[in-house]
Amino acid sequence: MKLFWVLILLFSVISCQYFEKQVPDEKELLEQELKKINWEEVDDFPSVLQCDTIKDVEIKKQCFFDYITQTIQERINIDTLRVEYPEIDTINVKITVNPDSSLQFETQFQNDSIPLADKTKIDSILTSRLSDFPKVEPAIKRGVKVKTQFVLPVIIKMEK
Repeated sequence: MKLFWVLILLFSVISCQYFEKQVPDEKELLEQELKKINWEEVDDFPSVLQCDTIKDVEIKKQCFFDYITQTIQERINIDTLRVEYPEIDTINVKITVNPDSSLQFETQFQNDSIPLADKTKIDSILTSRLSDFPKVEPAIKRGVKVKTQFVLPVIIKMEK
């Protein structure tokens, strides 16, 4: 009987090692998770109220871009950009959507033929016309609102 208890005790001591679990190093886990994340893409693209009901991701994204482009074109076509700068038919606008839903607009000129003073004037016209832009919901990455930037071509002058 003593031998039986000695064997039970021996097996229980040895088997305890099988229940020990190695806790992975938290730095290694963090590095693995960071490598898995694609920092170039977001889970949910920025959106406006008009596009929120669309379920398909690509159609919703296109709706957002179309809405932003159309709204910018409508607001700057009111102004004298077409008259004062007839040589410019398209302006690339860099749009930044911040996590707090605020927007920033910056013109990106394709050529260097436009003088700096004119670039500054076009920038100020764009900023004043887009100051009360409709609310845009920011992009979401892993459940957190993130900053996104993109460049959209905005047509100033259309051929009739």
